[in-house]
Amino acid sequence: MFPRSPVFPHKHGQANSLFNQSLLPLGFSTQRVESHMNLFDVKRVFQLSEQMLELFHACEQQNEDLDKKESCRTQLQKDIQRLFPCSRVFLAGSSLNGFGSRTSDADLCLVVQEGPVNQQIDAIYILSLVQTLLYKLSYIERPQLIRAKVPILKFRDRVSGVEFDLNVNNIVGIRNTFLLRTYAYIEKRVRPIILVIKKWASHHRINDASRGTLSSYTLVLMVLHYLQTLPEPVIPCLQKDYPECFSPVMDIHLVPNGPRDIPPFVSTNQSSLGDLLLGFLKYYATVFRWDKYVISVREAKAVPKPNCREWKDKFICVEEPFDGSNTARAVHEKIKFDFIKEQFIESWQVLQARKDLNSILPLRGTRPKR
Repeated sequence: MFPRSPVFPHKHGQANSLFNQSLLPLGFSTQRVESHMNLFDVKRVFQLSEQMLELFHACEQQNEDLDKKESCRTQLQKDIQRLFPCSRVFLAGSSLNGFGSRTSDADLCLVVQEGPVNQQIDAIYILSLVQTLLYKLSYIERPQLIRAKVPILKFRDRVSGVEFDLNVNNIVGIRNTFLLRTYAYIEKRVRPIILVIKKWASHHRINDASRGTLSSYTLVLMVLHYLQTLPEPVIPCLQKDYPECFSPVMDIHLVPNGPRDIPPFVSTNQSSLGDLLLGFLKYYATVFRWDKYVISVREAKAVPKPNCREWKDKFICVEEPFDGSNTARAVHEKIKFDFIKEQFIESWQVLQARKDLNSILPLRGTRPKR
């Protein structure tokens, strides 16, 4: 199920030759240094980039982490096919999209049919049957059915210790996994900056949709939007440039191979990781108009809010690239929205002054324990 392409790594999460190039010198050529930045500022931004890259390498998901998840997925698919012979189990989410860390749980999607499944009736019934099956499997423990808008079955792989969330026919999750995976590997700066921003958001308690803040998926889309809309974009608009590879009606079994032949993107933007982090925080702290616009990675721009209930009364609007829904709908309280904005403003001001990642994200408590 893992596509091989010029963009994707050669094995699971392993970086390809493009990504192995140094990220640090970007943005430090003499012609790139802005006139208002003295040499001391340049050195500090260079050190900030080093901190970001070091954190990324310490926290990024390793091949062995993905191998454990894939091993469980393979065995689980065989067992579930005893119940549903034509079904398939897909690994999705951060474990496969390139933005996972060593501590990431694994998302699985059980596809039982091509069409949609009623999530409140059929999906719950299917998951209850799977739950009964999991109780009988020696390598699975603690299966728990969660009745949510998209119900899931939570369980733990006894062998690896990995926690899994299994949904039924959440097809859009498979489609966006491979869209994000292509963005992750199309330009070497994408994965490090997104992992750092996810860690930053978690530290500042704005990365938990269940508590009315931002989901990791929404955060990723916000970063991609910023990288797309710079005067010199860091990444392209994949759905515009390669519509045939990301068709919303493509047979789901063909989706993993859809972006196989997309080449790496060569950006004229030479900003360093530190430059991009500062720019990201500044963009959402001072530039982006939350009350006026919807973030659209599909169109690579901010589009005016539609005058309908789904969008106009929402504090944060981020378009899901395939089904057009608002991925930030969990932010439905003004107090939470104001708190999110405060974190962007305060972090931008502090980082702009200090140019030290520790000032907004204590690194000692962020790196995984070996």
